Amino acid sequence: MSISGTNIFVTGGLGFIGSHTVLVLLENGAKVTLIDNLSNSFIRVLDHIKKLAGEKAGNMKFVECDINDYDKLSSIFQAEKFDAVIHFAGFKAVGESVAKPLEYYQNNFQGTITLLRAMRDQGLKNIVFSSSCTVYGLPEKVPITEDCPTEAISPYGRTKLFQEWMFRDIAQSDKEWRILLLRYFNPVAAHPSGELGEHPIGIPNNLMPYIQQVALGQRECLSVFGGDYPTPDGTCIRDYIHVMDLAEGHVAAVAKLLKSSDHGLQAINLGTGHGSSVFEMIRAFEKASGKEVKHKVVDKRAGDTVAVWADTTLAEKELGWKAKYNVQDMCTHQWQWATKFPQGYETA
Repeated sequence: MSISGTNIFVTGGLGFIGSHTVLVLLENGAKVTLIDNLSNSFIRVLDHIKKLAGEKAGNMKFVECDINDYDKLSSIFQAEKFDAVIHFAGFKAVGESVAKPLEYYQNNFQGTITLLRAMRDQGLKNIVFSSSCTVYGLPEKVPITEDCPTEAISPYGRTKLFQEWMFRDIAQSDKEWRILLLRYFNPVAAHPSGELGEHPIGIPNNLMPYIQQVALGQRECLSVFGGDYPTPDGTCIRDYIHVMDLAEGHVAAVAKLLKSSDHGLQAINLGTGHGSSVFEMIRAFEKASGKEVKHKVVDKRAGDTVAVWADTTLAEKELGWKAKYNVQDMCTHQWQWATKFPQGYETA
């Protein structure tokens, strides 16, 4: 089913994954209202989306709004009818969540309660939720299937897992809800044009921005946490997924939600189905950029798992979706973004 002509409400629409998804929604003919509180994003992202969307940018509307603001959410839902919500808004740094657990529970968990109340009160009961592979905790086996045990090991992960439990309770209590939980693995890269990308505020909390900063000369050296894991090159393995593939996955999820006569809840992994090591990522980035990525192996981090990657069978079956970009593509597109906007959106 096409999503052309649908009206989609997106929370956190100026963030890394949200902005790319808004663009793909527009390209597929949807009308999009996006909200963001700008706590971890930049208003300039709107101009980047408009540039890439062209004439279709006329179907996009931005409202500065926090998901904890019930009255404002309700007024937006009262003003026009939406077909579905894609919910990205949330704090996402594992380390920060350990230092600021109350802020994470307030924003991620309480914020989602407020959003769901506003949706329910206006009869809007279709939602695609941005979950995470962190809900699997320290998995005992790979690849990870959706029926693997869930157990979060950080406040951030618990906010995602608690939200999943809440969504399940809601779906069981009210059969009108249609809910898809998309469990992402490791989103990276940028739009192939280099016009949209990731701009971490403060210290990055994932690998690719660190590699980029070293290649640009903004950071002296990359710390590789552990070099003697039981993997082919001794470094951890993760399932890195291109942000554009992830965005396409959301479009497929919305299409499934709206065409299906089934109600209820389903969790689906979004990954590539295979893993890449830290050293493999470094080599791929060096090839893409032509720059040396200086690095040193340091002590392992507590709680790091050896290897994590997704089983994507369910996504292919239920969404008709499969990741198409490889690691070299990811690094090439990241370098496009890095060289166009070395200071991110602060130079836009």
